[in-house]
Order: sequence, then C-alpha cells, then structure tokens
Amino acid sequence: MAEPVKRPYRSPARAAAAAVTRERIREAAGRLFTAQGFAATTMKQVATDAGVGERTLYDAFPTKAQLFGHILAVATVGDEQPIRVAERPEIIAAHEAADPREAISLFVAYSSDLLERAGDLIMVSVEAAGTDPDMRAAADAGSRAHHEVMLAFAQALDARGALRPGLDTTTAADILYALSSPHMHQLLRRHRGWGAERYRNWLTEALVRELLGE
Repeated sequence: MAEPVKRPYRSPARAAAAAVTRERIREAAGRLFTAQGFAATTMKQVATDAGVGERTLYDAFPTKAQLFGHILAVATVGDEQPIRVAERPEIIAAHEAADPREAISLFVAYSSDLLERAGDLIMVSVEAAGTDPDMRAAADAGSRAHHEVMLAFAQALDARGALRPGLDTTTAADILYALSSPHMHQLLRRHRGWGAERYRNWLTEALVRELLGE
C-alpha cells in the first residue's frame, strides 16, 4: 500500500505575519521608489525603512526589479489576488452597462482609482526604462496590457453601436489609451494639482465627447 502523501503544514498565524511583513515592505519600497526613483533606491534602504532584515527582504524578493514588479502589480489591482484588471468586477460591470455614458463613467471610476494607487509607480518604471533593461521590459509590458484593456472596452462600446460614426475600435482604443494614460494623470494630478474628482469628471466628459455618437 502506498504511503499517503504528506502535505506541508501552513500555519495561519505564520501566513498572516508574512502578509503583514510584505505590506510593510511594499509601503516602504513604494515611498522610496516614488521619492527617489528606481536607480537611487537600494534594497538596504527598503529593508531599513520597512523594519526588516536584509536577508528577509532578499528571501522574499531576490532582486530589486522583482520587488518593484510585486509592489506595482499589487498597487495596480489593489490586492494580492491573482485577478487581472480585465477580469475585475468593476471592469466587467463597465462592459455590461446598458447605457454607454454610464459604461464610460464606471470605466473611468475604476481606471482613475487604479492610477491613484499605481500611477506614480508606473511613471517610475517609465523614467527608469531608458537605463535599466528590466524596467524597460516592465514598462513595455504594462503599456501593452493597458492598451489591451482599452481595446476590449472600445469593442464593448462598438458591440452596442455606441461609438460615433466613422470611429473604428482601434482608434477608439488609442483615444482611451492616451487620455487615461498614467502620463496624463501625472500631468494633471501631480504637475497641475488637479483634485481627484476634477480629474475624473474631466476624463469622463472628454471620453464621452470623443467616443460616443449623438
């Protein structure tokens, strides 16, 4: 008779403590990356700021690029669940909304909240892309994923006949991609000091004008 397979024991208390440690690391790393940039931030600084040992930090994240990728991924979706942006309930609700203007409003609400969490970190990756190949790869992958989300939403609007006459889905996706980009968010929210509500209202109205027919 075969021996039963022994499953590794996972202590709930240990898992909870590890989650708290990861959160402290994310908060510390996010502050440092945003304030100093990717190149100037060291793993030693992150460990010190998070109140953990360097060995603990390297055990969890063997490289600085892996650490950055983790905190950006969590900031993008808002949690550690392995659910992509395209599969989040808020995006699905925007796709399924019967009224196109309401669909855009729901889409903007989610995307602007995403940029409030992750926009500064995305711009860190963009700024570091010119000198670091790992960051270049991360920035390029993020850009492709962003456009894929925009194209899927443009196709959802087109499927209900909502796009204005003469506007194809690729151009509509490009408009969404540009106006809701982290670059535009950075310009208006950080450089020009717009409030979050003003930014959301502007983006909603701009997309309604650009995308919808009469």
